[in-house]
Parts: sequence; C-alpha cells; structure tokens
Amino acid sequence: MLRGRPSGSGDCVKPAAGGHGPLARWIGRILGGCCLWAAAASAALGASNNVRITSLTDIAFGTVSNLSADAIQSESLCVYANTATNGYNVRAFGSGGAGAFTLASGADTLPFEVQWSPSAGQSSGVQLSPNVALSGQVTSATQQTCNSGPATSASLVVILRTAALSSAAAGSYSGSLTLVIGPE
Repeated sequence: MLRGRPSGSGDCVKPAAGGHGPLARWIGRILGGCCLWAAAASAALGASNNVRITSLTDIAFGTVSNLSADAIQSESLCVYANTATNGYNVRAFGSGGAGAFTLASGADTLPFEVQWSPSAGQSSGVQLSPNVALSGQVTSATQQTCNSGPATSASLVVILRTAALSSAAAGSYSGSLTLVIGPE
C-alpha cells in the first residue's frame, strides 16, 4: 500500500510557518514486504512555495507468490515546481544502512528498487540511488495540487526484483522510504 495522506490530512504537504520551504519531503514506510506508506512534510528551509508533492495514494503489492517475475507497482503523483524552468530534483533515502532501499523482517532483509519518471502513468523510470539527487527533472504541473492542468505530473516506481524475492526468507517485511524534492 502506498498511503499518500497521513490520518486527518487533506494533502501531502504540511505547511511550515510562512510557506512550504524550498524542499518538500515525502516520507514512506514499506510494510509486509508489499506495502508502502507515504506522508509528506516540508523541510524548514526558507519560506517559499518552490516545490510541492501531492496526489499520493495507496499502492498494494498484495501477497507476492510469483517469484519468477519482478513485482512492480507505480504511482502517478503531482509534483509542482515554481521555478523559472519548472525544474526540480529528487533524492531518496531508505531505512537500510546508509539509506539503502531495504525491507527487514527480523534479521532478514529484502532489497527493493526505486525509479522516478517526470511523466505520469509510467511503469519504469530512472533508477534512484540512496542519497543521490536525480536532477534535471521538469514538471508539467501548472498548479500546486494539479487541480487544473494535468491531474498528475510524475511517476514513482517501486520494484521487488525476482532474484531478491526468490532468495528472501518468508516473513513480514517493513522499512521506510523518504523522497526529498528540491527546486532547480
């Protein structure tokens, strides 16, 4: 499951005093080896509305029983950038050591991949590496929450690879994922 709104929240960016700050943060948790929970908060750096991420919803892998194929889930979301070029960058951190993208079940771990596309409706994109910014992204969003113009403007893709799935011990895996969106 990819949950885009924390309980009681209307959208995925919590305003900081005076604005959203130059970075919007997307925080997530992967549960049961098949679920991803996300909520956004803004970083306390500045007081402008440079970037915003909204439209996060639930994505569920369900029980993964086919170990001969990658388990892939994608999420279309709205990324808005109030910059001269509509440009932004995205940086990801997992809950594994050094920010690795891993799920854990006790001492067992299960790696996952994260891909990003600056276009909505994609099932693949550019692979993200932990704590490495993917720059040069341009959004088509014309409004902060995509209420007018395109309804979504980017894709987040989460992949559990066959090799990792087939070698993972049975269990209920959990972890977290944080995406930080910055203006360019």
